[in-house]
Amino acid sequence: MWGAAAEPADSYYQIRPECTDVPNTRFKIKPGKTLSVRKWHAAFTQEGLLDIGKTLSRIQRGGIHPSIRGEVWEFLLGCYDPKSTFEEREQIRQRRRLQYASWKQECKQMFPVIGSGGFITAPVITEKGQPILDPLVLQETNLGENSDFFKELASRGPLDKKVIQWMLTLHQIGLDVNRTDRTLVFYEKKENLSKLWDILALYAWIDDDVGYCQGMSDLCSPMIMLLEDEADAFWCFERLMRRLRGNFRSTGKSVGVEEQLTHLATITQIIDPKLHTHLEKLGGGDYLFAIRMIMVQFRREFSFCDSLYLWEMMWALEYDPEMYSLYEEPQFEGQRTEGSSKGKPKSINQCGKYERENMKNGGKSAEGPLPISVFLVASVLKDKSSKLMTEARGLDDVVKILNDITGNLDAKKACTGAMKLHKKYLKKAKK
Repeated sequence: MWGAAAEPADSYYQIRPECTDVPNTRFKIKPGKTLSVRKWHAAFTQEGLLDIGKTLSRIQRGGIHPSIRGEVWEFLLGCYDPKSTFEEREQIRQRRRLQYASWKQECKQMFPVIGSGGFITAPVITEKGQPILDPLVLQETNLGENSDFFKELASRGPLDKKVIQWMLTLHQIGLDVNRTDRTLVFYEKKENLSKLWDILALYAWIDDDVGYCQGMSDLCSPMIMLLEDEADAFWCFERLMRRLRGNFRSTGKSVGVEEQLTHLATITQIIDPKLHTHLEKLGGGDYLFAIRMIMVQFRREFSFCDSLYLWEMMWALEYDPEMYSLYEEPQFEGQRTEGSSKGKPKSINQCGKYERENMKNGGKSAEGPLPISVFLVASVLKDKSSKLMTEARGLDDVVKILNDITGNLDAKKACTGAMKLHKKYLKKAKK
């Protein structure tokens, strides 16, 4: 009935003893504020219907107890409808696990390292689809140059363009996996690195439009720690990417995240016009210095544990009960819309505080509601406004000042600041 965490309680964010240069963790379980196991279970009816409105305020105040974090995230990210029963959710879970297994088998047939417990960090084919017998690849994959895979690849004839592009991506995923959260004890086990690589490789195969981009490993990593079943972790990541994939979409001329940076510039211009003018004079009017914060959702600015705390507070604040239904619609492209997809008005009591503010004030850009992450970045800039105005004489100074915040941010205060800025922005934008 209840999901299982991949590791006992909070062991997934234990730091390796030799890693000393990491941000301090501020998150602490706060009785009466943190969403506890007891409060979480009490929010369900006997059949399994969830009154998610009861849990959102708890998460916003004090985060989620580590032992239930994975299963709560599945609801916050829209994996399940809170108005579904235990039995209905189990049916969905089993159906998704079968779908994942099918995709994994398809990928394994194309490249047998998938699901083998290993991964690669060197290219296996040329851009024309010819095999590369790199000694590193042969070592990493345990595939000798006379293996059936390389023989078949050489004799297969021209490969499909999609297959070539996917196989060219696999070693890039491996290089990123090798660098992701390596200060954590969890990733001392090679099978965990392999699991992360498998999930990202499968996602790259099924997402024809975006594929894999650098930064996705940072977003996926917590999922495999929190959810024991690899397929469940994949679907949680896939739902997160429904929110964020637009940031990674590239047209050749621009990257999707630039749209969010444009919104950030607009917000800063309204909230702190002097700072915006100063940044423009320094050549930072495009706000590219803030790209990392938005792309990987502050993973680098907070300790691992604090970044999870920040994420769940953001998702609770943004929560929209229509999310599951919208994601299940075949043509859904990641744009959240106002009102129900089935024509029913959504209950404001089941929405997060940020979503409620948007519903009340119509705080939307032409493309839809702005994500709270943009206001989080704006809040950080506002807090550092004085320092940026007096000490930044070039873009290098701006980057240095923002890098210095790593490990010194409080997730709760950051979300509170973003909410205040959001209200202020809505008022000034209306005038």
